[in-house]
Amino acid sequence: MTPADLHASLRLPIVVAPMFLISDPELVIASCRAGLVGTFPANNARTLEDLEAWFVQIEAVLAEAKFHGASPKVGPYGVNIVMRGAGTQRYEATLDLVRRFKPPIVITSVGSPGEMVALVHAYGGLVFHDVANVRHARKAAEAGVDGLIVLGAGAGGHTGSANPFALVPQIRRFWHGAILLAGAIGDGRSVRAAEVLGADFAYMGTRFIATREAAASDAYKQLLVSQQTVDVVTTDRISGLSATFMRGSITARGLDPDALPPTLGLFQPGLPEHLKAWRDIWSAGHGVGLIDDVPPLAELVDRLEAEYRAACDPSGSRSTAARCGVLEPSL
Repeated sequence: MTPADLHASLRLPIVVAPMFLISDPELVIASCRAGLVGTFPANNARTLEDLEAWFVQIEAVLAEAKFHGASPKVGPYGVNIVMRGAGTQRYEATLDLVRRFKPPIVITSVGSPGEMVALVHAYGGLVFHDVANVRHARKAAEAGVDGLIVLGAGAGGHTGSANPFALVPQIRRFWHGAILLAGAIGDGRSVRAAEVLGADFAYMGTRFIATREAAASDAYKQLLVSQQTVDVVTTDRISGLSATFMRGSITARGLDPDALPPTLGLFQPGLPEHLKAWRDIWSAGHGVGLIDDVPPLAELVDRLEAEYRAACDPSGSRSTAARCGVLEPSL
């Protein structure tokens, strides 16, 4: 599979981002059945036995969906692996599972993707790597990845600080592979805007937390509905690396968002020991201001497609397919 093959196989050019503690087989399967790319972090599976079971479940359900034609397009799935864990027993065992199950897409982050590129390319898969600036993009490109996940300002979770209007065109000067743009993409019009800017895929997380299938608590989902962009706090003091969190979630834990304890080092926040990032303090990107409800994922994708098609042909003067084909993917 090439990035161009991936693009052609999808209902919409959307990758549902792998979200810690949120993305599980239910969300992945629902995303793929809706014609998107569904992904999950390998570390969301508590044990290696759980991780193996997740691979088995996802592959079996998607194979059945394709066989029975449950959807016109069933997207492939991907797994996120943190390269910072290289050399640990868990990491090496995870690589063995990747060799065995051959996930179509592997997303790498926090470290060099070189080892994963060699492994995944050996069986024909794709590797996409997180980058937040031009320097990191160049290093990932040199490592041979197939796509760059460009973390623009306002992305949920661990985020970047650069405006995508500056960052994407600069990366496009030297990179001709796939670009997956992350950062405040919350509706179908924004997906189209990402393409116009020069990206090939939208990388969406926050909006998909507020779906029935996401493994987030009802309280988390309702906070997503009630919070606005102004309520998003970008700080390294909760996870130990720059990330976005909702102000309402911070204050609910008895903390002052404007006077958080200083970090102790990289990935070492100074939070009270009983509080954990992601589990107790909840993340959202700037796109949270567009969330008004918590629909089933399939319903949300119907809505995204209608918005996307309307953005492709706002005048209604030409077929939506023709209008969306005006700007060809860079792949």
